[in-house]
Amino acid sequence: MADCCTESDCKTPHPKKHRCPVNGIEYAEVTARTITHHIKNSWLWQDKGQRYFFCDDPGCEVVYFGEDGSAILASQLRTPVGVKDASDDALLCYCFGVTRADALNDPEIRNFVVAQTKQGLCACDTRNPSGRCCLKDFPRK
Repeated sequence: MADCCTESDCKTPHPKKHRCPVNGIEYAEVTARTITHHIKNSWLWQDKGQRYFFCDDPGCEVVYFGEDGSAILASQLRTPVGVKDASDDALLCYCFGVTRADALNDPEIRNFVVAQTKQGLCACDTRNPSGRCCLKDFPRK
């Protein structure tokens, strides 16, 4: 009998979230492409052909992890992960270099980022370590 996940007409969806091997919390999937853009010595990292996930818990050293429990730590990245950093210097928007302090000091910056995003002038899928849009990370008014 064939495995459904190896057939092209597979109807069984994979869950979009997986538990971090360190803190046990479920996190969203991230692409290998995103990881490749942030990991040190990316030419040495080998995508194992599995799904990967992004851990945004500030108290957890894991940033990316695979379905197999493998983990990539913050110390293995060349990019600081803003959502894991509580300082005012933490990056919120990787496309335009906006820090938490910038966003707090000038609320209009968020409008700028929204406008750029609507025009398709962002690259969140590769620039942001989470692989997602940064707008949810901006301080609430």
